[in-house]
Amino acid sequence: MINHRCAVLGKPIAHSLSPVLHNAAYSALGLDDWHYDKHEVGEDDLDGFLHSLDSQWAGLSLTMPLKKTIQPYGEPSNMWARELRVANTAVFDWSKPNRAGIHDLPAIRLYNTDVQGIQLAFEHSYELRGVAVPGERTREAVIIGNGNTATSALAACTMMPDIRHVTVVARHPGKNVDLEPLARKFLPGERPIDIVGMERAIEVLRRADVAINTIPGHAADGIADALNGETCTTGGTLLDVVYDPRPTRLMSAWREHGGTAIGGEEMLLYQAMIQVWLMTGIWDADPPSAGACDRKRDQVLESAMREALEEAL
Repeated sequence: MINHRCAVLGKPIAHSLSPVLHNAAYSALGLDDWHYDKHEVGEDDLDGFLHSLDSQWAGLSLTMPLKKTIQPYGEPSNMWARELRVANTAVFDWSKPNRAGIHDLPAIRLYNTDVQGIQLAFEHSYELRGVAVPGERTREAVIIGNGNTATSALAACTMMPDIRHVTVVARHPGKNVDLEPLARKFLPGERPIDIVGMERAIEVLRRADVAINTIPGHAADGIADALNGETCTTGGTLLDVVYDPRPTRLMSAWREHGGTAIGGEEMLLYQAMIQVWLMTGIWDADPPSAGACDRKRDQVLESAMREALEEAL
């Protein structure tokens, strides 16, 4: 019997692997009365969907185009939900009234787990390879794209203790006005960020210690082709948020030139793992430091989710 429900909302949503990850987590945690589904919900549909829910519902994952649309319904409850005004996670508390004053809705806590998902994907890669990250901010990051995902990528870079400067390679350099203020707030120095056009992609990627591709589909294939025409090495670590195709052409090109490439499924796994912690009440705020976690339980959880994701891809 199902007593606790969660789901991912977005439009389109058919491709989402979130149910695979969350239901694998419930099984690993022995939460037999929990179930996670997906629903195609657009911006105009969100209000009606929220008002259709009952107290069985514990939480929602939000994908595009709802990460900003959800804002008026809840209270930003972790650092990056507040700073970025973007949330991919909503957790319901039916014992309290909605703090936005919306009739018939419970209290809704909003979280951004994308930022920590990106950060943890890099940390996992470094740990697997035995890479020691410098404790001082001396290294260069490059972000390809300047949309909403790029904002989360930049936030993740500010959380990395080694990143000093970020270069954003943008198809439309003037589009996202939030990037520069965000970098100036959280990174040291007079000029912590540069935003350049796509024609400079290879130039800046040559010196990247960390690179994050945030543009979808095959949009980065041109960069991959240009990189394949180069003789330089890429010693840094690339995260491509795309996980279909797997590997992407950019990941393959990056590896051919000596770098390490991480697929978007790593970010997907870790942001979902944090969502599970929040929705089930394992943690009710930002996840604590690694030393404070129940490592045995979390390793079992991560292993189960990773196995399910690999089978689905």
